[in-house]
Amino acid sequence: MPPKGDDESWRVGIQSCDAFHIRSDPSLVPRVQRQAGTSPNPTVQTEPVIKHPADLLFTGGAVFVGRDEPSRSAVAVRAGRIVAVGADEATDITGPSTQVVDLAGGLLIPGFQDAHVHPLLGGLKRMRCDLSQHDTREDYLAAVRAYADAHPQEPWIGGGGWAVGAFPGGTPTAADLDAVVPDRPVFLPNRDIHSAWVNSRALALSGIDRHTPDPADGRIERDETGSPAGTLHEGAMALVGRLLPDDTAGDLLAALLEAQRYLHSLGITAWQDAIIGVYADIPDGAQTYLAAVDQGLLTARVVGALWWRRDAGPEQVAELVERRREVSRRRFQATSVKIMQDGVPENFTAGMLEPYLDGCGCSTTNRGLSFVDPLALRHNVTALDLAGFQVHVHAIGDRAVREALDAFEAARGANGANDHRHHIAHVQVVHPDDLPRFAALGVTANMQALWAAYEPQMVDMTMPFLGEERSGWQYPFAAIAASGAALAAGSDWPVSSPDPLLGIHVAVNRRLPDELGGEGWPAFLPGQALDVRTALT
Repeated sequence: MPPKGDDESWRVGIQSCDAFHIRSDPSLVPRVQRQAGTSPNPTVQTEPVIKHPADLLFTGGAVFVGRDEPSRSAVAVRAGRIVAVGADEATDITGPSTQVVDLAGGLLIPGFQDAHVHPLLGGLKRMRCDLSQHDTREDYLAAVRAYADAHPQEPWIGGGGWAVGAFPGGTPTAADLDAVVPDRPVFLPNRDIHSAWVNSRALALSGIDRHTPDPADGRIERDETGSPAGTLHEGAMALVGRLLPDDTAGDLLAALLEAQRYLHSLGITAWQDAIIGVYADIPDGAQTYLAAVDQGLLTARVVGALWWRRDAGPEQVAELVERRREVSRRRFQATSVKIMQDGVPENFTAGMLEPYLDGCGCSTTNRGLSFVDPLALRHNVTALDLAGFQVHVHAIGDRAVREALDAFEAARGANGANDHRHHIAHVQVVHPDDLPRFAALGVTANMQALWAAYEPQMVDMTMPFLGEERSGWQYPFAAIAASGAALAAGSDWPVSSPDPLLGIHVAVNRRLPDELGGEGWPAFLPGQALDVRTALT
């Protein structure tokens, strides 16, 4: 199920919607028949007069129209809009000017919708020090040095995209960055944007030292003396991130257009921008989207998730209602609100019902974080639901997932059922008792399928600290689908690749493609695999 947005009809190429939209066409003149015996005139059958023939006819392959629908064999398009699906229907409105596209036995599918993505951040990273194409500490440092040398005028070195598995404990050091950029501050979030790698210059400018306490919603990684080591987790990233120079309007528009070009090249025609607001080094993209709309440059259909500030309370609801009104325009609709309820297991901030294990398999006292008090979360979600928002909750640990479900249950109890299609994003660890609650509450599980596979981060930095039982509760896509709940697919790019075909591959096979490191690994919890039709929708 896509993010909730406008009801614009599905278009071919650079546009999309929830489903095919087939309209009756008044330009077709039906056959006229007069039966013998009912008229003195003989039966007359005229050929249809096609006033406006289709511009395009796709034929010679299979056309996917939905999980529970049989495939069709042709699609007709006129003026960028699908006007017929099916061999008879499509060929009936073709003419001499119709361009015929032979699918050569291939599969034609609607444009993909990415239900959780960060295009501005992805575009900026592609324009800056992009580490996502590298995998080792040495390669990261070489890339940072090369970027700094090539951009001597930049006061800060930004970008990011490093993998936690490249460093012991997932925590790179300031000393490493100091060796390649000693004179300018460096701020590089990792791939999941839950930790940042900084150098000593950045720490000094922000005033972080051994006496700086951890913020309530984050942690400063420290060395044996208690001094900051160079990695900041969750809310601690803001201690440095707030000092970053503001991106110019031109930079942000260029980043959005670069992201749009890239996403379109992968067949993505619509998306939900999962943060519209300021968080870490993610810029507020509302005005950028509006500029693109006004200049006729936004060719995707976008739902924006307004950022819920966790340092404030329910007084935000009225502000968000007003902001929704101010920034929603045509192809950009800010109808959702993003609440980040926990962190990630790799830095032990995902909210868990039971404590994490240590490296020896013994229980600790750490259950991760709840960024919003669970009782406050219920009140906040209830108020947002009443205001007509779709609520989009980041919840990775089993406790965070339960807290989100409890909040949606409270909202339904107070406000009644509706069609807001609330989402829980990531759903990495779900307690079995909570699996049927998604369908019961009408909550969509927003999955990042590419993560449901064995790879070093999963094997070395997640499973040992969850233990065997909880490791078996990860990414339960098939169980959620079997319960009758809706699934939505998002890439979380630039956290991971936005290529939807890679996500579909993992959703179906529960292992990465060989070229992404899947060679030699078995399927990860293969009982939670989806069939191809479900994965496509």
